[in-house]
Amino acid sequence: MSCALSAERVWLDKAQYSDAEKKFYESTAKGGSTGISLVSEIAKARQHIKKSLERMDGIAALASTPGNELFERLNSLESENKRLHSVVTGMEKLVVSLQERVSALEMGAPAKAVAPAAKAPAPAPKVEDEDDGVDLFASESEEDEAANEVKEARLAEYNARKSKKPALIAKSNIILDIKPWDDETDMKAMETLVRQIEMEGLLWGASKLVPLAYGIHKLQVSCVVEDEKVSVDLLTEEIEKIEDLVQSVDIAAFNKI
Repeated sequence: MSCALSAERVWLDKAQYSDAEKKFYESTAKGGSTGISLVSEIAKARQHIKKSLERMDGIAALASTPGNELFERLNSLESENKRLHSVVTGMEKLVVSLQERVSALEMGAPAKAVAPAAKAPAPAPKVEDEDDGVDLFASESEEDEAANEVKEARLAEYNARKSKKPALIAKSNIILDIKPWDDETDMKAMETLVRQIEMEGLLWGASKLVPLAYGIHKLQVSCVVEDEKVSVDLLTEEIEKIEDLVQSVDIAAFNKI
């Protein structure tokens, strides 16, 4: 029985070999993944270092070559510094000059104090009043009389010039409406008689016939009168005296000139 079993080719330890093979491959797989991850980390570190170096180079280049704006600011600061320097220098000179003036005044003050006071002017000698017959007010009275004479002469000259000027004459422009009795009245004869009325200060003007009604016309005539010499009432009365032709007289317009 034992001989038969020993003659058969059976792998009794297969399970142990399989387990050992599994462990081997697992360990091999673990070792490979660790190596890959380490290589990738190293590559990442190199890339980071490279980028950092590139940034530092850019910053150095920017610092070595400033832009126009930076140049302009530096120039403005330099000019401002020069201006302030000149202002400070001027103020220093002013302070020095003020100090010198104050020192000079302080040194000159005692000398002025020590200087002797000016002598008071001697009183004028008294003049005794003497009645020598001289009239002190004679010259003043003569000047007043001369001034009055000049004033009177100028006033007389002004009055003479004023009297030579023509006085203003007040005048009026009057338009009269003269109405006839009927349509058979001779209007030309009426106008002729009206214009024959003469007074000092009366001047007849233009005239025209204005229709009223039923073929009747009125005579409208204008005249210029001097207010002081011609009375309007008297003029209308003189016109109304032409009884055969004139029915009534009305004042159509009265204007001062």
